[in-house]
Amino acid sequence: MADTPPPLPLDTSFDPQTGQLVAVAPGIGRVTAPNGGPFTFTGTNSFVIGDGRVALLDPGPDDPRHLAALRQAIARRPVEAIILTHTHSDHSASAARLKAELGAPLWFGGPHRLSRPLRPFERNPIGRDCDWALVPDRTLVDGEQVDVGGIRLTTITTPGHCANHLCFGIDGSDLLLSGDHVMGWNSTLVAVPDGSMADYLASLRKLIGLGARRYVPAHGGPIADGAGFARALLAHRELRNRQIADAVDGGARSIGDLLRRIYPTLSPMLRFAATLNLRAHVEYLDDQHRIHMHRTLFGLRLSPARP
Repeated sequence: MADTPPPLPLDTSFDPQTGQLVAVAPGIGRVTAPNGGPFTFTGTNSFVIGDGRVALLDPGPDDPRHLAALRQAIARRPVEAIILTHTHSDHSASAARLKAELGAPLWFGGPHRLSRPLRPFERNPIGRDCDWALVPDRTLVDGEQVDVGGIRLTTITTPGHCANHLCFGIDGSDLLLSGDHVMGWNSTLVAVPDGSMADYLASLRKLIGLGARRYVPAHGGPIADGAGFARALLAHRELRNRQIADAVDGGARSIGDLLRRIYPTLSPMLRFAATLNLRAHVEYLDDQHRIHMHRTLFGLRLSPARP
């Protein structure tokens, strides 16, 4: 059986200073929302970008405390745009309200969509956490550059966590706004069919190839060696794929079997996320013909790859 993936070099020491405007780079400030939890760590990081005129990146939850903190951080400056890395509600729930209040257009990677069509009797396990009704005033595409408050952002399409996920490079800087694609406190949730493991791995390779050094994610603190951490994430996921394939060869026949073999001591609070990630890995391995996945009325049935 494949070795257990080595522990990721995670950093959980981040002090969010919730509700305060904290400088993370020249012209970029962070305001962390009070929505901490198992999936959001210390809360969603919203960013105020620019001087004079500004843009708001990932306005976050529709929480009166967070909205008040954002208004204070904006300090009556004109808001040129509200930009989203993606349309999960912990990032986008306040976007429509702030658009109406501030008169700012919404810019993001298109309406929320699945990474692939639903199969018969299938549902999106995180469908309630997606902002299906939100429509952009400007759909950002890969490589598109936008100037906000004297700062130029380069759009980087990074599907995987979800289909419309974007990261943003900063012109003249080695900094990357990495959204939920790369976060230093934990690996990213990939829940099919909302997300796609194949897309996630391809997007990781894409970011690694860009050469940005410091990543600033949407949850948790900055990652000093962002590309190095992304390489560690990629190695972790690839070794997990081998571990799952070997487990299936060794008799694992369900996601539950994999969960018991791979995460025998995992706390109940984290089993749901682990199950979703395993499901994404299994679908990826089936597509790669490394295992066989058969859908039944009682769930997925796994077997070794056919010769």
